[in-house]
Amino acid sequence: MTQTTGPEASPWLDAKALIAAQARANIIEMSRQAEAAVIQPRDPGGFPAQWRIAMAARIAALNGLTDLAKHYLALIAEPAFHDLADPAQTGSDARERAVVAFMDKVAAEPRAVVTGDIGGLKSAGVAEADIVRLCELNAFMSYQCRVFAGLAVLKGAAA
Repeated sequence: MTQTTGPEASPWLDAKALIAAQARANIIEMSRQAEAAVIQPRDPGGFPAQWRIAMAARIAALNGLTDLAKHYLALIAEPAFHDLADPAQTGSDARERAVVAFMDKVAAEPRAVVTGDIGGLKSAGVAEADIVRLCELNAFMSYQCRVFAGLAVLKGAAA
């Protein structure tokens, strides 16, 4: 009886591969659920889904992820929100300008965010629950941007 040695002969290799594949599938599904929760939450507060989608496109663009930005831009059904997706635009009124400035800062310069930035949102009339919702959206987009940037690096390494 010939016995094969090495990792290719191990039944654990197949088990590990299966576990890794299941974990990846779970991560993808959980990521989709997180995206739905921040883009179209049951209670959107002061920021409707189309506004959130525009901000997602904006954050992707600020992070240099053109394809991800295009993905979100394609989901914008209301033309009024297309301008908001453009990082060169600042918002339509004082409240929105404060929110957009905050979102841009968190997306592009997270280490520069200070307590006063939250105070600025409150002064602009943004409710505390909405501030939490904005931070959730930005946190998810940070995660998504990092995943997409990492995948791009891996794709480049494989080429």
